[in-house]
Amino acid sequence: MSVPPNRILSALLTVAITLVWLVNGLFCKVLNYVPRHRMIVARILGETHAPILTTLIGLSEILMAVWIVSGIRSRWCAIAQITVVALMNVLEFILVPDLLLFGRLNAVFATIFIMIVYIQEFVFHNNHGLPYIFGRSSK
Repeated sequence: MSVPPNRILSALLTVAITLVWLVNGLFCKVLNYVPRHRMIVARILGETHAPILTTLIGLSEILMAVWIVSGIRSRWCAIAQITVVALMNVLEFILVPDLLLFGRLNAVFATIFIMIVYIQEFVFHNNHGLPYIFGRSSK
């Protein structure tokens, strides 16, 4: 049984997008392996509540990863991802470019990520989530 190439690419994109949210949420924010994220939150939202807010943002990113894998309302999920990434990067571009890994160049990487999310959902139209990889429909 052969799997169509765009199905494989779609599955790989789903896994990659999910990992971006999971790694950034769990490792960078919740476990604080990348303190720069907490510094960004502190600078934008205030030092007092930065630890808890960073953890909550990280947990939200983990939930985004779960939402992606579930395949539930995948178009709304893609729209949410695009909106969150765009807003977050505009704020960081303006308010804390010195704390970004690649400075203002981060906006380029954010744009590429947004394009990948868009292509995954609105070009490949994969609204099946991770079960799609294994040939099972989640509908």
